[in-house]
This record gives sequence, structure tokens and C-alpha cells, in this order.
Amino acid sequence: MTGETDLRKLLSGMRPELNPGRYVFTVAEDGVPAGVTPVVTVAEQEGLTLVVPQADADAAGMAYDYVAGWITLRVHSALDAVGLTAAVARALADAGLSCNVVAGFHHDHLFVPYEQAGRAVEVLRRLADAGR
Repeated sequence: MTGETDLRKLLSGMRPELNPGRYVFTVAEDGVPAGVTPVVTVAEQEGLTLVVPQADADAAGMAYDYVAGWITLRVHSALDAVGLTAAVARALADAGLSCNVVAGFHHDHLFVPYEQAGRAVEVLRRLADAGR
């Protein structure tokens, strides 16, 4: 299935969904520790960045300082689509919310401050409604 590229359709159909749980960004210098199930991995020169459930990081004794809520945009966005990330980031920034975006093959995933995740979903729903 080919992803959507039309920005209007992407925005109106994004259907933001808050995944349950608390997630943290941490670094693993020697690979993924036993018992840790990452939802995102990024290989960097400084080490392997992991986004993991906070409980996994705590159990493995991994350091972190940012606790996030994980929002999935349920629209199937094409990897070469133009403007979705910018529009979402702008709407959240205008609401004073930080956002870390990760693109998967089918969907975009947003990590926002955990305590403000519900508010972020509402901002995104308003953005989607404005695109209809």
C-alpha cells in the first residue's frame, strides 16, 4: 500500500492516537540490555539511542531525563510526503509543546512531554478538523 502524499489529506486524516504508557529516551553503549524492548532505535556515534517504556529503563538501571507520551498519527503517510512534520511541529510549538518526531514506514510517531500528552492530542485533533 502506497502512503499518502497530499498534505490536506494527511492532516485531515491523521487521527492522532495516544499509546498507553510512559516512554523515555536513553543510550545503550553495548547494545539493547536484556529485558528492554525499544519502540525506537537510532544508531549514533555516541551510542545507540533507545526509546523504551520507562519501566524497562528503570528495571535495567538506564539513565534518562525526558519522560514522554507516545502519539501515533494513524494516517499512512508516504516517506516522501512534504509538510506533515512541519505542520504538526508548528501546531504543537504554537501551543508551547515540545515534540520529537520519528517516521516509521507506515506512520509518524510523536514523543511529547508525558504530562502534556492529552493536550497535544487535542491540538492535533483541532489541526485535523481545520483541514477538513
